[in-house]
Amino acid sequence: MIQKDFTYSICWNLLQIICGSVLSAIALKGIALPHRFIPGGLFGASSLIFYTTDLFNIAGWYLLFNLPMFVIAWRGISRRFLWYSLTAMLVFTLAYSVVDLDLHIKNQLYAAVACGLLSGLGVGIVLRSLGSNGGLDVVAVWLFQKYNIGIGKFYFLFNTLLYLTSLIYLDIDLVIASIIMMFCTSAVMEQTLSLFNQRKVVFILSDHVEEIAEEVKAKLKIGGTMLSGNGVYSKVAKSVLMTVINNIQLKRLEEVVFTIDENALFIVENTFSVLGKSFSKRKIY
Repeated sequence: MIQKDFTYSICWNLLQIICGSVLSAIALKGIALPHRFIPGGLFGASSLIFYTTDLFNIAGWYLLFNLPMFVIAWRGISRRFLWYSLTAMLVFTLAYSVVDLDLHIKNQLYAAVACGLLSGLGVGIVLRSLGSNGGLDVVAVWLFQKYNIGIGKFYFLFNTLLYLTSLIYLDIDLVIASIIMMFCTSAVMEQTLSLFNQRKVVFILSDHVEEIAEEVKAKLKIGGTMLSGNGVYSKVAKSVLMTVINNIQLKRLEEVVFTIDENALFIVENTFSVLGKSFSKRKIY
């Protein structure tokens, strides 16, 4: 209950939203704008319109494009999600408009990578809250909740169309650098989202699996689940211990297993997140 109260507290969510939004604004204003990069999403569409028409400004176009997005959030998700996302969008737009910054990264490739790292961190921090960055995040969350359409698939389709359109108006080297920036942003965002949530799923096959389970429970203070299986060749019924563990405890678990049975089979799989019971709570927007 303490973890849930902390995660759902207004102060904690606003802190994440403000820090992440300002960091994203600094990256895009200080690196992307001087190089005229095209970020992904609605901000990228806003940038493309501004670069090709010189009408209005990027922040103004972004604010305009967000209006229908928040209608969707109001009708399709939740009021809390709407207000947090609206706050993130306004903080980002204000920070982008106010910040007068050029980080003076001359090399186009270096600039693309640096901008992707900083903006991905900022976007990820905001998405760890109960809101979003506005823009396509609103539609992506709505489509995922209502139709189970993957957020990544929706972004991929939109950004593919965006960069294909950019090729008509912009130099191909600039578009490729923008795509590199977008991939760096996505990679860092995913790592930021999985921070503190990423776990390893471990399957342990051994003739001493009961003894291993007791030792794991005693030394590592973690539980597990016994799965029933049968050997393909031996046809002998066997128990398989499945447990979920973090990276820090993984080597200790390995030591416990092979100390008891050096012939054990130790299978480790990555998992993005684990929800429920003693792990992370399910996020409710």
